[in-house]
Amino acid sequence: MTEGGSSNKRPSQGSQTQRQRKRSGTKTKARPNLDLVLFGATGFTGGLVADYLSRQAPPRTRIGIAGRNAEKLANVRDRLSGAANDWTLITADSDDPEALQQMAVNTKALISTVGPYTKYGLPVVAACAAAGTNYGDLTGEVVFMRRSIDQYDDLAKRSGARIVHSCGFDSIPSDLGVLALHLQAKAQDGHGHLAETHFLVRKIRGGISGGTIASGLNELDIASQDKALSKVLADPYSLSPDRSAEPSPGDPRDKPRAYYDEELDTWVGPFFMAPINTRVVRRSNAISGYSYGHGFRYDEGTAFGSGLAGRARATGMLGGFAVMGGVMQNASGRRFVSRFLPSPGAGPSERTRQNGMFLITLHTRTPEGERYRATVAADGDPGYAATSVMLGQAGLTLAGDQRRLPRAAGVLTPATGMGLRLIENLKAAGMSIDARKDT
Repeated sequence: MTEGGSSNKRPSQGSQTQRQRKRSGTKTKARPNLDLVLFGATGFTGGLVADYLSRQAPPRTRIGIAGRNAEKLANVRDRLSGAANDWTLITADSDDPEALQQMAVNTKALISTVGPYTKYGLPVVAACAAAGTNYGDLTGEVVFMRRSIDQYDDLAKRSGARIVHSCGFDSIPSDLGVLALHLQAKAQDGHGHLAETHFLVRKIRGGISGGTIASGLNELDIASQDKALSKVLADPYSLSPDRSAEPSPGDPRDKPRAYYDEELDTWVGPFFMAPINTRVVRRSNAISGYSYGHGFRYDEGTAFGSGLAGRARATGMLGGFAVMGGVMQNASGRRFVSRFLPSPGAGPSERTRQNGMFLITLHTRTPEGERYRATVAADGDPGYAATSVMLGQAGLTLAGDQRRLPRAAGVLTPATGMGLRLIENLKAAGMSIDARKDT
C-alpha cells in the first residue's frame, strides 16, 4: 500500500509502527493515524460518498480515500471541496492482504463501496476484523453476509471490531425503522416486544446503477453452482446466528404476493429489496437477544392504494416479479437481461439523483395489541443520493465516540452496531426516522 499526494499536512502511515499490546486476551492496535477511510472512492457510488464527506464531515476529521489507482484517487480529491485537500490517498487492492491490513490498522473505521462484495469484500472484512477496526458497507448480498458471519464473527468479537453490513438503502430504512418502533414501544410498555410488523413503500423515485445489478447477478451465478448457497438465498432466516431458534421452515409471507390490507386500506404488492432487508432485520432481533420478541414477524411490500386501480398495480407488480424471477433463474436468462441494463461503473444522472426520494411507513402491533407506526423518508435518489448520506453517516458514526454506540462487536447490523446513535446522526443530516403510537 502506498500513499499519494504532496501536502505535508497529511499523516505518514509508513512512519507509524504497528504497536500492539494484549488486553483481556486480545490485541489492541496503537492509536491510528486516520479516523475514517473510504475504500472504493474512484467508483460511481464511492465518488458520491467522498463528495458527501468532503461537505459534511466534522472539522478536523482525519479522512483517507483508498483504491487501486493513485492517479484516479488524486483526481477524485482534486474535484472535491477544500475540506478534502488534506485527505490521505491510499493505494490498496482487494487481492493484496498486506496492503489491506496496513490500511485497516491505520484507521478507526473503514467503509467500502467495492463490489460485488461476494467477489471482493471478504479480504477487507478479514483485515478489519483482525485489526479491531470498525467496518461498514453497502452490500445487499446475502451469500456474502453469511460468509462474513461464518468466517469473521468470532474474530471480530475478539478484536472488538464492529463489522456492519448493509449501511445504505439496503437496509437502513428497514433496520432502523423497526428499531425506532421497538424503542418507542419500550418507552411506553417497558419491554418493546413487537408482533406482526409490516414495512410499506409509499413513494419511491430514483435510478439504478450497473454496480447494483452486477452484485445481484454475481450472487445468482454463485448460488446456481452450489446447492448449499441456493438454500441460503431461499431461507428467510439465513442470517440468524442460530437457525434452530427460528421458525421452520420459515415465513411464508416472504414469497412475493399481492393482497389487500383492510386495516391500512391498501393493496400491497412485492418490494424488490425485501429478500435482503427482511433477513437483516431478523438478524438484528436474534443477535440482540430477541429484543423484539420471539413472536416478532416481519415482512415488506409496496403500497399501491385501494380500489381496482390499486389491485391492478399490485397484481401487475406480482406478475412482473414472477416473469423476472423465471428469467433470472438460469445463466442464459441473466446474460440476456444484462445486455439491456447499465454496466458496472454507471449510474443515474445528477438530475435523477437530486429529484429522487422515498417515503416508507412501518406498522406494528405489540403482543398486548397496542399499535405503533414509524415513518422513514429522505430526499434524493434512494440508491445513490440518499445512500451516500446513509453510508457517510454510518462511517462517521463508526469512527466517532465509541462510548455512544451499543456495547457490541462481531458481524452486526445497523441497528445492533450503531443503533440510536445512527438514528440521531441521520436525523441531524436531514433524514426522517420517527415512531409514535398509532391511535
